[in-house]
Amino acid sequence: MSWEFYINQFKSYLKIERALSENSIEAYLHDVELLNRYISTEAEGITPLEVRSTHLHNFLEFVGQLGLSAHSQARIISGMKSFFRYLVFEDVIKEDPTTLIDTPKLGRKLPDTLSYHEIESIMEQIDHSTPEGTRNRAMLETLYSSGLRVSELTSLRLSNIYFDVGFIRVIGKGSKERLVPIGKPALKYIKLYLEGVRSHMEIQKGHQDFAFLNRRGKQLTRVMVFTIIKNLTTKAGISKNVSPHTFRHSFATHLIEGGADLRAVQEMLGHESITTTEIYTHLDRDYLKQVVREFHPRS
Repeated sequence: MSWEFYINQFKSYLKIERALSENSIEAYLHDVELLNRYISTEAEGITPLEVRSTHLHNFLEFVGQLGLSAHSQARIISGMKSFFRYLVFEDVIKEDPTTLIDTPKLGRKLPDTLSYHEIESIMEQIDHSTPEGTRNRAMLETLYSSGLRVSELTSLRLSNIYFDVGFIRVIGKGSKERLVPIGKPALKYIKLYLEGVRSHMEIQKGHQDFAFLNRRGKQLTRVMVFTIIKNLTTKAGISKNVSPHTFRHSFATHLIEGGADLRAVQEMLGHESITTTEIYTHLDRDYLKQVVREFHPRS
């Protein structure tokens, strides 16, 4: 069987059995396709069933020569390992050729965060006299209030906003659902947007339940959210590299700096592993060190 056949089978497995998001599936397939192209060029005629560890080591050496970062190389190795584990799982091959391949050691990169005053400064750049401004304030308040991923924000549905109890139902990675609290300011601006802007729009069929829409009455795209935040950040004179994810990082960091329980933050962020959430404690530790340096007599 050809590479194309097994890659298509792998795609179905990721989608149906592992229930991964489209973005995650695309990332896995990109990595396997990269291996496929290399094998087709350097060892023509080799099928996935005939790949050996020597082929993979040569491939990784080639990837390293491309100048990719350790994070990019680790992601490619992860995609490659998943593909061959799938072939073992399906009894297509008996031995996994990736068994002895190590992932490069990665240092934890602390995410950029915004201070509360920087977030306020960005909010202050919004022109509330325009329909788009009203919508943008509601979106940014929601991002910061609930720590959503940008894809979770753009796919947020009106039917999943529970104004009476102050919660939203979020569909996260792998179509996993979670309930997240949403603050009163965010709910206030969402209501202003719904009543003052959205209720007067001509909404396209199939987009009626999406909370945030573009001026054509369709679901807002992730790229548009990035663009909105970039423009507001520039107007605020903030030189940091700010994205929608920066609001999510800031949400988590401010909670932990305020003394929030790590498990609670994990639940709200939708992290499967507590170790993913623990990256935010490093930011808090820096703050604690600063306090000790400034106020302890023996520091």
